[in-house]
Amino acid sequence: MMTRTFKLSALTLIFALTFVLALAAAPGFGGKGGTIAVADRASGTLSLISTKTDSVYDTVPLPAGTNTPEPMYVVYSPIKRRVFVGDRANDRIVVFSGKDFSVETTVPAGAGVFHMWASARSGQLWVNNDVDKTTSVIDLKTLDTLATIPSPADLVDMGGKPHDVILDPRGRHGYISFVGITGNSDYVVQFCTRTFQETARAAVGKDPHLSLNWWNRNLYVPCQGNDAIFILKKKDLSLVKEVAVPGAHGAAMSRNGLFFYTTNISGGGTDAVYTLNTFTNTLVGDAPDAPFDTPHNIALTRNSRKVYVTHSGANNSVSVFTTRGFFDPAPEFSTSVTVGDNPFGLAFVP
Repeated sequence: MMTRTFKLSALTLIFALTFVLALAAAPGFGGKGGTIAVADRASGTLSLISTKTDSVYDTVPLPAGTNTPEPMYVVYSPIKRRVFVGDRANDRIVVFSGKDFSVETTVPAGAGVFHMWASARSGQLWVNNDVDKTTSVIDLKTLDTLATIPSPADLVDMGGKPHDVILDPRGRHGYISFVGITGNSDYVVQFCTRTFQETARAAVGKDPHLSLNWWNRNLYVPCQGNDAIFILKKKDLSLVKEVAVPGAHGAAMSRNGLFFYTTNISGGGTDAVYTLNTFTNTLVGDAPDAPFDTPHNIALTRNSRKVYVTHSGANNSVSVFTTRGFFDPAPEFSTSVTVGDNPFGLAFVP
């Protein structure tokens, strides 16, 4: 097992003493139980896991469509307390109530619905459509389509298509990763959330995913093809640092913004989850093993004391890891939960 020993440097200790009170007041630092909603891509369902018992308490089917539903990713928004699920097979977003997971409605999107992200600050849901090579922007309140953003023509000409997406919590910018580019690099492109125009771009490693937090100036980009996390400045996408992580793929940030987690998707379950301190941009703790291969996507509970990881492909399992909080954030394997076939995206629903 590859390990990192977590030692508090003087700089980190000063940071902790200076900012711990402010961070403790940040959204989600404390927290109660909730639900982990898992998109069962091959079953057409959502598996609902209780974060208190780590067991499935309900399985919710997506509504019938022209084709058999294919849920991909799950996004929760506090605006009207809704859960959004991308249905790739039917070019739509299914809108569930966050209270009881009843279906409220469906919203059309483009062909090839994939990653998506919601921002309460901007009031927008961005949905990548990798067949159409567009991004649908949906109003979180009215569910109207505000814009359809075309992928940059030069990246499309090089074989690119939109993949992952994330919105700055401050509501100013959206970031989209583009995969399939000819050559040694894929790209991250920054867009304005008002004009929907490109404002910056950067070449990064292959198969990039995205994460950020509310206080840090950086964008975290795990790139599986390069076995590295690329750290970029959010403002202009200039490179800050590269951190070596094998098979770096899934991307999730602790709610207090202090720790970034990524999965080693190609490690067969060995060294399944890595933890990065976002203040020092260094790896901390041990990378724990998981009992299944293909650790894919990640979701954390509100207080970041539990880390849930889907094992996609032929698996039908979610691994549950626990942490001990700020001074020992690296996860340890706790248990596994059997869900539907090919569990893909997942999200915490309070």
